Amino acid sequence: MARLARQSTRPRIVDVAREAGVSVTTVSHALNGRGFVDPATRERVKETARKLGYRPNLHAQRLRGGGAHTIVLFSSMPFAVAAGPSRLGFLMEVAAVAAAAALTRGLALVLAPPLEAAQLPLDVLDVDGALVVEPALQDRNVDYLLERGVPIVSVGKQPGAVHAIPYVDIHSATTTRLLLQHLYSQEARRIALVIGSECRNSYIEAEATYRGFAEETGMPCLIVRADEAGGEQAGHRESLRLLSEHPEIDGICAPVDAFAVGAVQAVAELGRRVPNDVKVVTRYNGLRASNCTPPLTAVDLHLEQVASLAVQLLFEHLSGDTKRLVVAGPEPTLIVRESSTAGVSS
Repeated sequence: MARLARQSTRPRIVDVAREAGVSVTTVSHALNGRGFVDPATRERVKETARKLGYRPNLHAQRLRGGGAHTIVLFSSMPFAVAAGPSRLGFLMEVAAVAAAAALTRGLALVLAPPLEAAQLPLDVLDVDGALVVEPALQDRNVDYLLERGVPIVSVGKQPGAVHAIPYVDIHSATTTRLLLQHLYSQEARRIALVIGSECRNSYIEAEATYRGFAEETGMPCLIVRADEAGGEQAGHRESLRLLSEHPEIDGICAPVDAFAVGAVQAVAELGRRVPNDVKVVTRYNGLRASNCTPPLTAVDLHLEQVASLAVQLLFEHLSGDTKRLVVAGPEPTLIVRESSTAGVSS
């Protein structure tokens, strides 16, 4: 949390005014070349700002000045898992709501592709702020924007202390436990966990929750990690290997919907049935979940509210109000379908 500590002690314009013995308005005029400030006072203010390490909040200035304001939304997740069928997956659902929420605040939203697919670097975009969906521990997008001093808010916490950026909590631990408890209630006693190999907070919380649940129930820990870039194929490959090595598995919790679809394919390839032999659940209640055969039990993350909360938090930070660093998203809701309970209609 070192970064948060640095942010909280960053000198403010009131600190410069107090040290220089002038008003806040005089400091603003002296540093921005506006109004009349006698040369000696202007130089004293500038020297005080340099001594304290004060830097004007350019984003707040632009917001107050009524100029053009643009925020960018991106995900470091590959499109193979972030987008989904017809590009209408997790990322696009957040984008649709975030764009509307941004417009009501006079902000335009630009959707940037992951750097793996980008033809142009982010520095071609003149942006005032950024929303990032589930950043990884080592996230080039986040690092780049932080170096430029662009305010960032993430949907989901970024793991690690290096980039402790403000975020909307999407309750990954709660969601995982909701799915595991459902599988257990449906008599699944040998449940496996399929997560991504990247270091994301949702995977970290899912694994910790799974291990705790396994210890509580006496289940063996069966965890595999799939390559996000492989999408459904990676989920299929890892699930096939897992089921072949552990034929006793009767439940699979795959938080990434692409991996869950791959798991359903693997079960069928081995001549087994979903949900009769193996029950499969996932986190995101999107098109992949509803279009899968059978349809997947999933979780409504209430992304409309999450996206609105993220835009509001970013708007606060753009305006210079940095008090709130974490905002709790709405509690997840389980959507039960045929993949985990026979006889349930979607």
